[in-house]
Amino acid sequence: MDIVVQILLLIVTTFSGYFILRELFHSLFWSLLGAVFGIAFGYLIIRVERTLKYVPLKVIVGSLVGTIVGLVIANLFISKLLLSVAQNLPITLPIYVLFYFVMGYLGFKMGLEKSKSIDLSKLPMFERYHELEGAKILDTSAIIDGRIADVCESGFIEGTIVIPQFVLYEIQHIADAPDHIKRMKGRRGLDILHRLQKQNSVPVKIVDYDFPKLKDVDTKLIAIAKRFSGKIITNDYNLNKVAELQGIEVLNINQLAVALKPPIIPGEPLNIKVVREGKEYGQGIGYLEDGTMVVIEDGRKNIGRNVDVIVTSVLQTSSGRMIFAKLKEQAEREFYFPEELSYEEQVR
Repeated sequence: MDIVVQILLLIVTTFSGYFILRELFHSLFWSLLGAVFGIAFGYLIIRVERTLKYVPLKVIVGSLVGTIVGLVIANLFISKLLLSVAQNLPITLPIYVLFYFVMGYLGFKMGLEKSKSIDLSKLPMFERYHELEGAKILDTSAIIDGRIADVCESGFIEGTIVIPQFVLYEIQHIADAPDHIKRMKGRRGLDILHRLQKQNSVPVKIVDYDFPKLKDVDTKLIAIAKRFSGKIITNDYNLNKVAELQGIEVLNINQLAVALKPPIIPGEPLNIKVVREGKEYGQGIGYLEDGTMVVIEDGRKNIGRNVDVIVTSVLQTSSGRMIFAKLKEQAEREFYFPEELSYEEQVR
């Protein structure tokens, strides 16, 4: 239906441009040029309409009211003044245009600024979706992950948590999946939803606001965040990047976990299970609870066992951290008895 209306708009603007310039210039060239201008004008209107679709309603209302007030003031005071003072001047029209434009611009800017304090939730037609304005919108990955419930209960999140109905449907679909792992993830997500609704630290709302023309859940999340100036809470790397490219603020649970992770510094002792051999000769590989890789020198002989190690260095890369360590006995021996080491070992 939307595409039909857009086609009708282009037809109307095209014929309007054609006949307007034909009546003005009585020339086929100008008539065809008017048709081209009409198509361009119709396309411009469609582009503006698509942009306005994502502008918050209170911003539109505030700026529109401000513009109207500015034009009314210009008409009531400035135009009357010009009518009495400058009616004999040959430049009356440019002065009119200037003052109307200036007052309209000032009214628009003031209305745009004041729109931040407008509360449309009191109106019956808008109260249904007022909780979406500036809310934190949960996606499927953050719900299934589960840590968002702990964050909410800790009181570090303010405002309203919004869960769109289409996200709930996706979790229900995952919970009904034939694959056992996916089914367990979906059921975990439903349990986290119940836990979120029971906690009292942050209000949680499930809303049925949807974008039927959009099929992908991530695309719908981005659209609803644009529409209501909200923030997306997610663990999805791709959704995070796409949303940030479109100017949407993203709260990533994984980034929060990294920020709160206690730092590991050289000289710190760790107890690590060696799970496999490393790339270099004699190396063993272990992992911290958060998945950080620990490369253990001479740890290959201890594969399958827990060992005490001493951190020697920490390497931070774009994909994460890598920790290098030595067996505790070897590190202590090198510290207390360096003369027992060969020249090559001391240099290393």
